Amino acid sequence: MNGPRGFDAHDGDDRDSRDGAYEGAQGAGPGDGVGSGAGSGPPGAGASGPDRSPRIPLPRASVEDSGLPLPDLTDLGDLAPVPLDLSHDVLKSLLGAWALAACSAAETTAVEEHLGSCGSCADEALRLREAVGLLHQPESLDLDPALRTRVLEGCLDRRPPRIPVPEWAAPYDAESARLDALLQDFGDAEWHAPVRLRWFEGDAATSRRTTVAGVIAHLLSVDGLVAVALGLEDPLAEIFEKTEKGETGKQGAAGPAGRTEAFWRASHFPPTRSVRGPWREQSHNIVRTASFTGSTADGLAVPYGDFELPLHNAMLDRAFECWVHAEDIAEAVDYPYEPPAPRHLNKMIDLAARMLPVALAERRRAGLSAPGQTPHLVPAGAPGRSLRLEIEGAAGGEWLIPLDSPAAVGSAEFEVAHVALDGVEFCRLAAGHVPPEEAAAGQVGDRGAIRDVLFAAAGLSRM
Repeated sequence: MNGPRGFDAHDGDDRDSRDGAYEGAQGAGPGDGVGSGAGSGPPGAGASGPDRSPRIPLPRASVEDSGLPLPDLTDLGDLAPVPLDLSHDVLKSLLGAWALAACSAAETTAVEEHLGSCGSCADEALRLREAVGLLHQPESLDLDPALRTRVLEGCLDRRPPRIPVPEWAAPYDAESARLDALLQDFGDAEWHAPVRLRWFEGDAATSRRTTVAGVIAHLLSVDGLVAVALGLEDPLAEIFEKTEKGETGKQGAAGPAGRTEAFWRASHFPPTRSVRGPWREQSHNIVRTASFTGSTADGLAVPYGDFELPLHNAMLDRAFECWVHAEDIAEAVDYPYEPPAPRHLNKMIDLAARMLPVALAERRRAGLSAPGQTPHLVPAGAPGRSLRLEIEGAAGGEWLIPLDSPAAVGSAEFEVAHVALDGVEFCRLAAGHVPPEEAAAGQVGDRGAIRDVLFAAAGLSRM
């Protein structure tokens, strides 16, 4: 008769014999071999014969599973582990391995007991552990682009320079240094990454395709206007000397766009990473010379072709463009780039706000905006219709923009509109990177005046 799960009546005998084999295996000593033909257990535990092959003993049970008390290591006598008795010099030589967790258990115990009684070794062990921690830095090892500026500020706080950088030149100094730090580790692939320069002409957005090296060549060319005003060498002097048109050709290339195109045509195109050296040297010379010029720079003006700016404003303009094009480059190589420090950004916003009345007047002369309300009736210096420009954020503030004439002054009494924007957003609008229709976060009042001011801000941009 079959038993449960198909076992027959003889299964019980087989099970008894298997249990006996297991008990025999438990009693097997170290000398018992597999198939040795010797054994002290029941038949079949380790015996061999003509009708039976040798059997492999089953594993011994763990002492923890036997129910017996564990042995007391203090009673083992010579079998107990003996603590290492090492000299001071040997223990000191093990500190490096200990810091790296490369010692054995006995060596680790000996070293740690020694550290509790030896102050010099304890100090050395602490320094080694801190050094090991530096080998496993989880954060990125890329240098912060603002590191140079922070280091210089820390140094200057401790020991001011004999000839400090003027406050009006500090934004350009900081932004050129940040851009230089961004370019520091660029390889050939990054220098030839495509970049699109964007700006507004009239009411239409336009752009020009170049490379990272081409952008630096553009900055070198336009910064040269400030360099010439300060009495430095023009980086395009040799190009102008070779121009077949002579003075006519030089005059035609006097503006930022003309100078850039002349440099691109005359240099290796597309420009290569070699342009960084001249641009970097020129920016350093501009800051150095401006620092020596100091308060005597009030009468200096920088010509931009069809207009000119006082040197103070021109340095802010160059800082602004340096930041904007650094963002263009960072976007092209997919690298994060922070806005300028709030105190510098505020100065750039203030310059753009002061230039808006002139930009509004130029738009009216070009027929791009409706004429102001009786501008000829507004005497110079008198209040007129005004728009309140509110800039939010750490670099923010409020400016009253006269709408009818550049000669008028803003007045809260004649305020007809109010526009609120974020500081960085306003700067990107003035750089031609944001459409005027999408720029304002809040608008209240005369819609026509608001539109004119936003488009005038975009019109401040240029290549």
